[in-house]
Amino acid sequence: MFKKRTITLVLIVLSQFLVAFAIAQTGTLRGTIFEESTGEPLFGVSVLVRETATGAVTDFDGKFEIKVAPGTYSLQISYLSYATVELTEVIVTDGQVTSLGEIMMADETSELETVTVSAAAIRTTESALMSVKRNAAQLMDGISASTFKQIGDGDAASAVKRVTGVSIEGGKYIYVRGLGDRYTKTVLNGVDIPGLDPDRNSIQMDIFPTNVIDNIIVSKSFTAELPADFTGGVVDIETKDFPEEKTAKLNLSGGINPSMHFNPNYVKYEGGSTDWLAFDDGTRAIPTDGRTDIPQYGDVVGNPNSPQGLEYQEILGDFNKTLGGFRSNSLMDMGLSFSLGNQISRPKATWGYNFALTYKNETEFFQDAEFNLYAKPRESADFELEALEKQKGDYGVNNVLLGGLAGIALKTDNSKYKLNFMHLQNGESKAGEFDFSNTNLGANFEAKQYNLEYSERGMSSLLIAGTHYFNAGEWQVDWKLAPTRSTIEDPDIRFTRFRLPNNTIGTEVGLPTRIWRSLEEYSAVGKLDLTRQMSLFQREAKLKFGTNYVFKYRDFNIQSFQFPTGNTEFTGNPNEILNDENLFAADNRNGVRYNADFLPINPNEYQSIATNVAGYASVEVNPAEKLKAIVGLRVEQFNQYYTGTNQTGTIVFDLVTMLDDLDFFPTVNLIYNLKDNQNLRLSASRTIARPSFKELSYAEILDPITGRTFVGGLYPETTNGGTEVLWDGNLTSTRINNFDLRWEAFQERGQMFSVSAFFKAFDSPIEIVQFLSDPGAFQPRNVGNGTVAGLEFEFRKSLAFVSPKLQNFSWNTNVTVTESQIKMSESEFRSRSLTAREGEVVKDTRAMAGQAPYIINTGLGYQDFMKGWDAGLFYNVQGPTLTFVGFGNRTDTFTVPFHSLNFNVNKTFGADERISAGFGVQNILNSKREQVFSSFQAQDQIFTSLAPGTEMTFRVGFSF
Repeated sequence: MFKKRTITLVLIVLSQFLVAFAIAQTGTLRGTIFEESTGEPLFGVSVLVRETATGAVTDFDGKFEIKVAPGTYSLQISYLSYATVELTEVIVTDGQVTSLGEIMMADETSELETVTVSAAAIRTTESALMSVKRNAAQLMDGISASTFKQIGDGDAASAVKRVTGVSIEGGKYIYVRGLGDRYTKTVLNGVDIPGLDPDRNSIQMDIFPTNVIDNIIVSKSFTAELPADFTGGVVDIETKDFPEEKTAKLNLSGGINPSMHFNPNYVKYEGGSTDWLAFDDGTRAIPTDGRTDIPQYGDVVGNPNSPQGLEYQEILGDFNKTLGGFRSNSLMDMGLSFSLGNQISRPKATWGYNFALTYKNETEFFQDAEFNLYAKPRESADFELEALEKQKGDYGVNNVLLGGLAGIALKTDNSKYKLNFMHLQNGESKAGEFDFSNTNLGANFEAKQYNLEYSERGMSSLLIAGTHYFNAGEWQVDWKLAPTRSTIEDPDIRFTRFRLPNNTIGTEVGLPTRIWRSLEEYSAVGKLDLTRQMSLFQREAKLKFGTNYVFKYRDFNIQSFQFPTGNTEFTGNPNEILNDENLFAADNRNGVRYNADFLPINPNEYQSIATNVAGYASVEVNPAEKLKAIVGLRVEQFNQYYTGTNQTGTIVFDLVTMLDDLDFFPTVNLIYNLKDNQNLRLSASRTIARPSFKELSYAEILDPITGRTFVGGLYPETTNGGTEVLWDGNLTSTRINNFDLRWEAFQERGQMFSVSAFFKAFDSPIEIVQFLSDPGAFQPRNVGNGTVAGLEFEFRKSLAFVSPKLQNFSWNTNVTVTESQIKMSESEFRSRSLTAREGEVVKDTRAMAGQAPYIINTGLGYQDFMKGWDAGLFYNVQGPTLTFVGFGNRTDTFTVPFHSLNFNVNKTFGADERISAGFGVQNILNSKREQVFSSFQAQDQIFTSLAPGTEMTFRVGFSF
């Protein structure tokens, strides 16, 4: 009996070993099959391994998976009414996944019986995305996962710069066609979510590692299923559901800027122990936290030993005593990212997962930074601008970003489910020392200014989504739910100024100030889309309809304190001001004290709610053989509510409706196929741009570094004793009519040409206008109606036409020339006329704020996919652009062209490309970022001047 059991046990162990051995001696083939004419995935395609006579059938995503023993194989891909595709030299490795990427199938009408392609060649194409672009309902560009792998870019911000017509602001935010954030929108997996700055339409692009992204699609014209609040473009970041192969990737990056890094004059201050993790540890907590009744100086000065007086002194003593920074050596930029992903096949379902972690620690040091205010002289015969305030000095910035993304997906025969979670955490510390002078309104003094700031931002977002197919794909249903929470905490912003030469502090020079700002915002998005495949005009057609709901709630608050210093004398050291011996006490009643400026009325506290209920329907038809028409209508009911008060407390809103807009957004896109590779496109649509929460408020938000103040759009401005209204405080949405005409030609290897003309008509555009009664204050206002007309020329061309030896070189260029015009409001035209200089002719029209007169993007690229090389030299410049609109004696402010010349080179190593490295030089021309005041026959004067310097970056990546 014992022997039988022993033999049985041995046989069981041996059988398990043989099974495990057999499993280990297999590899996996994966790929995705698309229809060449449309770029859409093909369902039910037969994929056969000739040598083993085994195979698989593609699912509704066009994907297939086959397990075979290690070796070299040929695949036969066949589908009814399509030309058969033969793949040769398909190498399968033991225990590894061989990803074949995107495989295109052409209709049999192309007279091709069989297409034979090397597997090595097909993995270096981006053919599916090019087919999508050629046949898309709207004007679009994009970049796919296959290109990410080839060029080695580590994050989405680096990769998306290669998309035509796209530029990156500050290394993070996307602009399309030169239109700013108000007219460009970023969405994640088709859902609108806020980024680290909820007042922006754009999400930070540098937080997404490229190996968790499937595609980045940039739509430049409107279709009914898209959100209506954009004009320049919608950027959709699509994360991967099911990675083609198991990946575990580690990226290390860094940057050295000789003018910023390892500089012993860098300005900083000691923060909290967790600043390196992008959040404050409580070091900057407000001393009045949790107190419902904050004692004031006027209540306790007569009796400092009373319970209220002792509480006042306790609060006063709890303020952090550090008011100035110190000089120290600065560190270089550093970054780390890790990502992990795979798909697991089971008999009844396929699972996929993605995980990514990003950490960046970056340092900037701006020396001789300038922030000035100038105005026209009182006499019209004087042309040169007069300085009101001048500020020049150094400030350092340490920016830490910590981001995490986790996703899981499940796919069955007819359904797919996705769950994604993302959290971003950002902490930014600033310290500055400036020389300040003021000559405004008869004042004439010089001062030394010290600034300390910290901003902590967080964003957590959850996405739950599903896709379902019915009746063999005749119906497709997509649904998405996305709740998000965003927070901004600016704890203990500190501003101190000493008047020179005696180091005195007073109201004229500005009292020491401490500010605590907080923002908490919740949003929820629900989206349902239905697609019906049908037949019209005896040709394939598509009907789409759906609904979308967005809810947003914001709670915003600013609590600021000022510190009258009484008769205390100082040496000029800001860190001595709050020494214990200088503070108000029973024996020092004229010492340093605090005043809570937000009591009893706080106009900087408000709550806002916005809701948007949308529905749409569109039909895509082919009324003629070469003509495609996409016609749709979107309807949005948008409401925005506000709770808050004005500066004096005379106006109190309690959930008052500020916007109640029912808008219809029609769209027509016509595509005529001049040839198989040429399209003529015509697009007409209506879109909208709405004011943000802070724009539709009474809040006044100070930027202590620049000394400039944002004033909410509800605050009216009058002059001449209130008899002339400059702005009535009635901020409304901007409606835009868009027209596009485009000819485009597509060639092999991603080459293309296009020429576009576009026209946009703006009804009551919102622009940032200088506040006449408060120098250095700026307010969003509706200005007169405007138009933008432009021509756009773009091409991507291989230099093989010069010589076959240059086939790996390409020249990419996008040039946009625009003419913008705003019809001035009566009050703006009158203010400009009254302050005109002698000989100046004031017209009732001007350029539109935020629209560059020209944009040039050009670059020379080199790509050798087989050897793993990618390099490029890229140049970008935008023409002088009106930034802030002048009013009265405040002149227009223009952004000076920034000549951006950057070089990047990337290399992958090894047969399986598991190691990659990159090197770059940013701002080779050492251009400055400047804005200037401009006036008739006057020399331009600096509004803002920052020298970002030239930075050398490097990156190395490892795949496990």
